[in-house]
Amino acid sequence: MVRRTALHRLRQDIADLHPGYAALVMATGIVSTGLELFGLHALSTVLLVVAIVALAALVVAYTWRAVRYPRRVIADVRDPARGFGYFTLVAAPNVVGVRLAEDHPLVCLVLGLATVPVWLVVTYVVPGSMVIGRRQAPVLPRTDGSWFMWVVGTQSLAATAATVAAAEPSLAASLAPWAVAFWGMAVVLYLMLIGLVTVRLLESPVAPHALSPTYWVYMGATAISVLAAAKILALSPTLPVLLATREVVSGLAFVLWAFGTWWIPLLLAFAVRRHLVDREHVGYEPALWSMVFPLGMYAAASATYGRTSGLAFMVDIARVEVWFGFAAWVVVAIAMGRSFLPRRGRPVPASSTHMVG
Repeated sequence: MVRRTALHRLRQDIADLHPGYAALVMATGIVSTGLELFGLHALSTVLLVVAIVALAALVVAYTWRAVRYPRRVIADVRDPARGFGYFTLVAAPNVVGVRLAEDHPLVCLVLGLATVPVWLVVTYVVPGSMVIGRRQAPVLPRTDGSWFMWVVGTQSLAATAATVAAAEPSLAASLAPWAVAFWGMAVVLYLMLIGLVTVRLLESPVAPHALSPTYWVYMGATAISVLAAAKILALSPTLPVLLATREVVSGLAFVLWAFGTWWIPLLLAFAVRRHLVDREHVGYEPALWSMVFPLGMYAAASATYGRTSGLAFMVDIARVEVWFGFAAWVVVAIAMGRSFLPRRGRPVPASSTHMVG
């Protein structure tokens, strides 16, 4: 009886699994990368193992869900508040791959290639279904920070292409143009989306629950753009695509870093309004990983770009920021673990499998 109940609960969890739950892997992988950049090898390795295990488990879970519950997957794709979460399935393997690239560049390449078909499907099907599909309600009122996962997923491919190109010089001439192309596409997407999402925030009153942690991806999208740019700038400057674009990539990367830094106080103000002013009580919600990821990515990006460009102050900022990312990871990991524990007289809430967007 207990086994049957556990199996039923597992099936329900898979059916309810949010498209953006792979942000757990993204957050864990990038905090591991940040710790590794500052020589904290043991701690970084522990988080890397957690990220790999979580990635494997989620790949199985999402595959099971697609086969067993295809209608739910299709409904997610058509939902503006959930569909862009599928880009975490692009970013998560690439974040792990970039972390592994120094010792295992082939693994990084394989993970990157495996995510290209996913990116192609999601990048055209999700926004395409909103434009040409049958809409039961307007789309723009349902925009939120999760839309920036489109940028994050695209930049993760740029970072992977540049990382492998640096590790395997024989592939540099082939991969460098792809790295710059994905980077450029993602920057344009960011400029487009920031207008749409900001208009959504300004157009009508925003309820406290709408200021979810996914809005931290506002900043996370700029941070991963800076990281991908730093990876590109580390390539040989004699490559034709670098001769044509190096100054643009470097300059825009710094502008994006500055803009992402400007966003941090405003995002903190969102949190203050939600939790201290409006006093909305929030326990564990998987969307919290969408806050941890930008914190970790900001540290990794600042350190990598700072070292590549000779801007020591950015490295100094990252040296402190990496601990904020790690502390946030620990807090959310503990909250997640507690959410899985049965409450006295009650089963684990179904919301433990949901990601608020």
